[in-house]
Amino acid sequence: MAGYRRDDAPVDPPYRYPDYVSTRFRAPSRPPIVLPHTLTEVTGPLLGEGRVGELDHDLTRQHANEPQGQRIVVHGRVLDADERPVPRTLVEVWQANAGGRYAHDGDRHPAPLDPNFTGLGRCLTDDWGSYRFITIRPGAYPWSNHDNAWRPAHIHFSLFGRSFTQRLVTQMYFPADPLFAQDPIFNSIPDASARERLVSRFDLSETVPDRALAFRFDIVLRGRDATPMEEP
Repeated sequence: MAGYRRDDAPVDPPYRYPDYVSTRFRAPSRPPIVLPHTLTEVTGPLLGEGRVGELDHDLTRQHANEPQGQRIVVHGRVLDADERPVPRTLVEVWQANAGGRYAHDGDRHPAPLDPNFTGLGRCLTDDWGSYRFITIRPGAYPWSNHDNAWRPAHIHFSLFGRSFTQRLVTQMYFPADPLFAQDPIFNSIPDASARERLVSRFDLSETVPDRALAFRFDIVLRGRDATPMEEP
């Protein structure tokens, strides 16, 4: 049985990156064990239309009223290592609201919660590997990694691709964020060009007049141009 090729390029961040303080405690202390690709790894999960609700792709219409903040369209394509589109794969997103707060009990940031914004969405890619969300531009928020630490505005992505070996969890950032230089999560990715693949591009062609700005974020699951993923 042919497995997926393994990538040697250091695209992903290391498990231990001292400036990202929590990795000092959770990074594995022993080298990883390479497992063979079996039927489980090289066959895809069955994630069909039944897992996606009518408004799951539009995070601005999931409640009784409009959420606070700037509406945006986030769209792009999901590609495999050979730049082929990955159709009918599940794409999930989660994010903070416009004030930089998550709708989660563990978030103690004193920014207000928005009763009309949960910050969760999902959709399936189409036959060309394209996806599209409508949401609110998230705010930056403080965290306790170091003195006066702030996370750049970002949206979390999770998707499976063609098989479990291609599962990707990553973050999408916005262009020219002044917080990039002091963010250890962003800078833990060793290659500068790989870091840039996490930054979306403003896309005037997909902007909705009088309604929403648009940002394009293409995702490559594996290979030389892979989108860097978070540690498992």
